[in-house]
Amino acid sequence: MLISTYSKMIKNLVLKYGLYIAWFQALISMIGSLVFSEFMKFAPCLLCWYQRIAMYPLVLILAIGISRKDKNVVWYALPFSLIGTVIAVYHNLMYYKIIPQEIAPCEIGASCFTKYIDWFGFITIPLLALIAFIIIDVILYLYLTYTKKDE
Repeated sequence: MLISTYSKMIKNLVLKYGLYIAWFQALISMIGSLVFSEFMKFAPCLLCWYQRIAMYPLVLILAIGISRKDKNVVWYALPFSLIGTVIAVYHNLMYYKIIPQEIAPCEIGASCFTKYIDWFGFITIPLLALIAFIIIDVILYLYLTYTKKDE
């Protein structure tokens, strides 16, 4: 009974606020990446640029979808988020030396291995990007799942 109550509560929250949360996460990620590069002067590596290419449009896509009350916005936003997630996973695997540095695409410009931040001994810029994409993925997936069940 308790699980059913929580499930209904999560469903209602996702249906009512999910797109706003996903949009806010994308907005914070965009602002954060701009603060790191423009104000703190951390040079983004090639993989960071690719992740930006996946994240920045989400701010606009989700904002338009929310303003038009378009439940299909998930179909436009989720591909960007999933592509960003794949790039972020690859970046983290390289960053934490699970994938060897020799196959890194960052040969020109900023290195994919430069540690600009290291909060609490494990929170890095690539990890922040991965977490942001996963949050957006999960929310959009749940929103898509719950809207399909209501149809």
